[in-house]
Amino acid sequence: MSGTYIYGIASTEHPSLPAGMGGIGEPAREVRIVKEGPLAAIVSESPENLRPKRRDLLAHQSVLSEAGGGGPVLPMRFGSLAPDDESVTAVLAERADHYLERLQALDGKSEYNVKAQHDEEAVLHQVMVDNPELRSLTEANRKSGGGSYEDRLRLGELVVSAVQTRESEDAVELQQLLEPTAAAVSTGPESTGWLANISFLVDKKAAEHFLAAVEEVRQSHSHLDITVHGPLPPYSFVDPGPSEPPATE
Repeated sequence: MSGTYIYGIASTEHPSLPAGMGGIGEPAREVRIVKEGPLAAIVSESPENLRPKRRDLLAHQSVLSEAGGGGPVLPMRFGSLAPDDESVTAVLAERADHYLERLQALDGKSEYNVKAQHDEEAVLHQVMVDNPELRSLTEANRKSGGGSYEDRLRLGELVVSAVQTRESEDAVELQQLLEPTAAAVSTGPESTGWLANISFLVDKKAAEHFLAAVEEVRQSHSHLDITVHGPLPPYSFVDPGPSEPPATE
């Protein structure tokens, strides 16, 4: 045994998992429950040299889905390990107030991760429409046969600056338009190619309303390419700070 692998945290009142349920590893390690006071951790033994392979990522998600069917569960990120069961119960005892508050706050809610990027051609048209200086410089360069090197360089710099400004504005506007339909918002880490990476905590009963709001933004902001992943376990809302669901190999 190379440690205790933690799938999630629930209340001790949470219904038990099916007997003999398998989790990560080959062969699959049996999933069990470790209790401490009002809290329970859903755990198994951890295999040696754990890596984020597709089979284990899916097993992690499957355990959380099964456990979440009977009540709220705080999902741990893939790869959450403790040296042993005693270390797990020590953390449950130490952070009991926090975990109980989070269980209550996340009950009946799921996470939706929204990413957005610009449609390059559409956003270039948009910044030209919105920026008289760019239009004038573009027209002047056209009339002079393309303009000098300095003129072309200045135009390029202005276009890049205008697009970057638009990215920041669109990220803020996207969050403002969607957050009224969510219970909480967590801004994820910046990543190449995306102008926005935002996770929304959404009541399961309001999911259709949230997705309809996303579709409204798609229709009204045709220069944005919006991607939605969800419903997901609320990874981004277990603790303060951003997070994303793990990617598969």
